[in-house]
Amino acid sequence: MTSAPAAESVVLHGNKAHSDGGWDATAPSVVPVQTRSDRFKSTDPSAFPEVLGFEAEWKLTPLKLVAPLINDTLDGSIYEYSATEGDGVDVAWVDRTDARIGSTGLPEEKASANAWSSFEKALAVTISSETHVDVTVSRSGLGSAARGAHTIIEAKPNSISTVVLQNNGPALLSENVEIIVGDGAQLTLVSVQEWDEDAIHLASHFATVGRDARFRHIVVSLGGKVIRLNPSTHLVAPGADAELFGLYFADAGQHIEQRVYVEHVAEHTKSRVNYKGALNGEGARTVWVGDVLIGAKAAGTDTYEQNRNLVLSEGTRADSVPNLEIETGDILGAGHASATGRFDDEQLFYLQARGITEREARRLVVLGFLSEIVQKVDAGELQDRLKLAIEAELLGVSV
Repeated sequence: MTSAPAAESVVLHGNKAHSDGGWDATAPSVVPVQTRSDRFKSTDPSAFPEVLGFEAEWKLTPLKLVAPLINDTLDGSIYEYSATEGDGVDVAWVDRTDARIGSTGLPEEKASANAWSSFEKALAVTISSETHVDVTVSRSGLGSAARGAHTIIEAKPNSISTVVLQNNGPALLSENVEIIVGDGAQLTLVSVQEWDEDAIHLASHFATVGRDARFRHIVVSLGGKVIRLNPSTHLVAPGADAELFGLYFADAGQHIEQRVYVEHVAEHTKSRVNYKGALNGEGARTVWVGDVLIGAKAAGTDTYEQNRNLVLSEGTRADSVPNLEIETGDILGAGHASATGRFDDEQLFYLQARGITEREARRLVVLGFLSEIVQKVDAGELQDRLKLAIEAELLGVSV
């Protein structure tokens, strides 16, 4: 990438312009992008500069571990999967020429573009049933070779469904998931990461939510060496409603990262974001970045985002960065919050005062903290299994 020529230094009252650009910039590219929606987008990985690890979108990611998914050639062939199907549900491979591909968004970083340029066919899940249906798509045999993939999930107008993307086994995977929620549709999408302990998984989810439609996006990340998910949701028509939930548990040496983006494009839209995670063990690391943009035409917006992290041991690190951009003053409400801390002593005292041991009290506090998100999963069997998975994680916690 050719850099702009150095500008002649300008001194105003003894001050020099910032190195990122400013009043002495000679090219627009020198000034950093300030608005989330204005980021550069491309499906061509060569259009992005080399990733060095200093960039805002990569500086909190273990670059050495994910580098093959950014720079190497990816296997984009089809893979084995299992899916539950029924009336009003279709799961099939489609060609790259499918009109839905690229309709919800485009890559904003190089790993996503590398996956986009690599896949041969996309796995398309299409829901047309106007009575509630449950669909589970499971993958467990992706192998250890670097792979690129693409998935489409379309909820037709007025359809009602819960779709679960279940991930297990080994993986070195970069993928894009496009989600189309039609007018009046109700879609719950649950992405469950229970990979092998050395798996690497990078994913970008792009969603558009139509008029009077309701979209619930739930991310559960428990297994894997590095998990980095970037869900972006665009409320493009009046009455669109989105809820984005996340649950994660980082063990020793595990990196779990989420970069959430909600864009209110149309008027009278609503969003809620709530991510909660626990960290235990030396080197356990979590990253959460939440961006909400209320556009100039999004009058009547109602939005709130929050992230909560519970630290269970020394040697962990949780980065939490909520961001809110507002381009119109005509809104119902907007806010964000973030907190990271250890156990609540008052909760422990309350439980111990009723005869519960300290160890059991601590376990109950942790389980209750995380179960709030699990309860958002409206698939009963999966909800029960996730509770058991959290219990299994807690067995390794010295409480």
